[in-house]
Parts: sequence; structure tokens; C-alpha cells
Amino acid sequence: MQEYQRKQLLERVNKESATIGADIPDRIEVQGEEIDLRTFVFEIKRRDTIPEGERERVERAKRNLRRERLERLAEIEENRVDFATGEEIAASIIGIDRALEALDNLRPADVEGEARRQEAMDQKRWMNFLKKALGRDDGSAGKRGGY
Repeated sequence: MQEYQRKQLLERVNKESATIGADIPDRIEVQGEEIDLRTFVFEIKRRDTIPEGERERVERAKRNLRRERLERLAEIEENRVDFATGEEIAASIIGIDRALEALDNLRPADVEGEARRQEAMDQKRWMNFLKKALGRDDGSAGKRGGY
């Protein structure tokens, strides 16, 4: 691969807007294991909340995807492939980035419900603060001065 071609590929994968309009690959080999990446991402994003056991699975998948991205990027950086293969690798890196973006931006599906829960938690914290500040947090409401 020519130097200008290598730089062109590296510029493409490192561009901030590279993932706009990019598709998450259906299947991809990550760390020697074939996974249904698109299905996995959509399955995780579809849920309202991610159970604790699934959270670890998502974090592990993100770590493996980042590691795979670095390995693929190194193939282009170190000029270990021809241009055609480099283009395929660049496209797969962009797909990995798109999947990582989706997994990194996981939010509750019920935004209004989450806002209500947050407001209730804020009110509870405020009431606890006021009780402590007024000396009424130990069940001795109204008992001042040791009476």
C-alpha cells in the first residue's frame, strides 16, 4: 500500500464524523470469537434497564471491541496489509466504532420515568439534609437543650 493510501485510511477511521450513517456489522470476529454484533447491540439497547449481570457482559463486550479496534488499526498503521484489505479493515473499524457509540450511550428507554425517579431522589436527599441541619434526624424532633 502506498503511504498516501495508508494516511487516507487512517484519516477516514479517525474522523469524528466517520460513524454518521455507518452500519453496525451483522457479524464480526472479536478476539477470535465470532459474535452477532448488530443483534447484541440492538438487544441491549431495547431494554428499559440493564440488569447487573448484563452490565458486566456489556462492559466486557466494550473492552473486547476496543481491543479489536486497536489491533485492526495497527494493521493499517504498520502497513501490514494491501490497500484493498486496508479498506475492508477501515470499514470494520468504523462499524466497531458505531457499535461502541451505541453501547456507550445507553440510557433508560423511559426518559420521563427516569426524570421522575431522579426528582423524587433529589427531594428525598433535600429532606434528609434539612432534617440533619435542623437536628431532627435522630428521632428527637422537638427535643432541644436536653429536655
